[in-house]
Amino acid sequence: MSHAQPVPEGVPRVTPYLIVDGAAAAIEFYAGVFDAEESLRITEPDGRVGHAELRLGEAVIMLADQFPDMDILGPKTIGGTAVIVHVYVADVDAVFARALAEGATALREVRDEFYGDRTGSFEDPWGHRWSVATHVEDVTEEQLRARAAE
Repeated sequence: MSHAQPVPEGVPRVTPYLIVDGAAAAIEFYAGVFDAEESLRITEPDGRVGHAELRLGEAVIMLADQFPDMDILGPKTIGGTAVIVHVYVADVDAVFARALAEGATALREVRDEFYGDRTGSFEDPWGHRWSVATHVEDVTEEQLRARAAE
C-alpha cells in the first residue's frame, strides 16, 4: 500500500473553494475572464456541479454548485461575502473590462496604488468578490511605509 502525500502534488496548500448558484456558468465566466483552465468537473445526476477545479497558472480554484439541503450555500443566498479573492494578472485593465462585460459589477475602478500595483475590484454575478492587480512598480519597505503615511 502506498502512502499518500499529506498535500497532493500540484495543489497549493491554500485553495479558495467557491460555492455558486450556477457553477457551470461560473466556470465559463472564470475561464473567460481569467483564462482559467478547467482540469476537473464532477457532475451530479441532477446536473449540478458537485466539484470542479480550475487552474490559473500555479493557482487552483475549486468550486461547486449550492446544495442547500447540505447547508452548502453561495454568497447571494447568505447575504454576501466577507472574503475577497486576489489575483495577479498580466493586464489588469483587460481582465477588469472582460469581467464587467461578462456581468460583473465594479466595486473599485482600476487605479495605480502607492504599494506598486495597478488594481481594481469587482463582484462576479454569483456574489464572489475579486481584487485583480498587475504589479507595476517595485517598492521598498521604507518607501511603502512613507507612502502609506501620506
